[in-house]
Amino acid sequence: MSVNRTELTETLEDAGLSPYQADAYVTVLELGSAPVTRVADASGVPDPRIYDVLRDLESAGYIETYEQESLYARANSLDEITDDLRTRANRFTEATEEIERRWNEPSVEQSTVSIVTRFETVIKNADEFIRDADTQVNVSLGAEHFERLRPALRAATENGVRINLSIHTPDGDTESLPDVEDLADVCSEARHRRLPSPFVVIVDRTKTCFAPHAGSTNEYGVLVDDRTHTYVFHWYFLTTQWDTWEPIYAARNDEPPIDYIDIRYCVRDVGPLLRDGATVRIRVEGADTESGADRVVEGVLSDVVVTGDADVGTAAIASYGGRVGLIVETDDGPVEVGGWGAMVEAVEAHRITVVDVE
Repeated sequence: MSVNRTELTETLEDAGLSPYQADAYVTVLELGSAPVTRVADASGVPDPRIYDVLRDLESAGYIETYEQESLYARANSLDEITDDLRTRANRFTEATEEIERRWNEPSVEQSTVSIVTRFETVIKNADEFIRDADTQVNVSLGAEHFERLRPALRAATENGVRINLSIHTPDGDTESLPDVEDLADVCSEARHRRLPSPFVVIVDRTKTCFAPHAGSTNEYGVLVDDRTHTYVFHWYFLTTQWDTWEPIYAARNDEPPIDYIDIRYCVRDVGPLLRDGATVRIRVEGADTESGADRVVEGVLSDVVVTGDADVGTAAIASYGGRVGLIVETDDGPVEVGGWGAMVEAVEAHRITVVDVE
């Protein structure tokens, strides 16, 4: 496929030549050996500039000049020039392929997922994560590991962190469960799962420690410091370790003020109140979904948003798999509040408090 003169000069400019240099070089190629004055006449290079332009092309190896009655110019051997252009072309091709690769396989430098071979490493990290928690910890563990994490769970509870504790026991027996007094010191709510389960600790929506249950054929652990991966573990905990099992201890009162960490529990409880005509005042602590800045919203709840087939008030929390939100009437107008990972709402809720119900 042939390339016209304009396309050729533009390509040479892309390769690093100035517009005058590209024009002069193409002219020399077309004329062969020719006086400099003729090169100037046949190209668009002004006469006062032609000598400087050709001198630069000669320095770059594109042409050579020589005396014959007057100063002449001719193209140098093409091998060096074409090799340079092919090298540049290959670099562009490689860059294009690399851009496509990075587009299809984005970097995960902002997330950390580590595979470890010892359970001791998993439980040690779980202890550290729990002690550093700010708002919420979800834990699924065997009764044999309860004592190991008990000091960390107590410290987090004393710091105001909500602890959801799911305990599984051998063959589902209840004798090895901690006493209610012990549970009151270390968690906000506890449930008894009567089946063997993996070890899972989920902290503040960002950190996860996971290890398979003792009957697994492979011993390994997973440590996660990433919101997206942790969200998957959160739903695993909610649907298999928590929602389907009866509480054996709960610290929360049924009278306001009532705190919620997960918006789904709040929607489940306040939805029926709104249907009955109650006035519900709430306070939301969270983050602005556009700026990421901390934001507090206070006002009267006007509506709940639930997509899908969930029957608000009676459905299991696991059935709230679609969009779930609250609409709060504030002094500045209505504000829509979403839960973990909210995108279309104005605020992502981290803690919701039902302040009063009338």
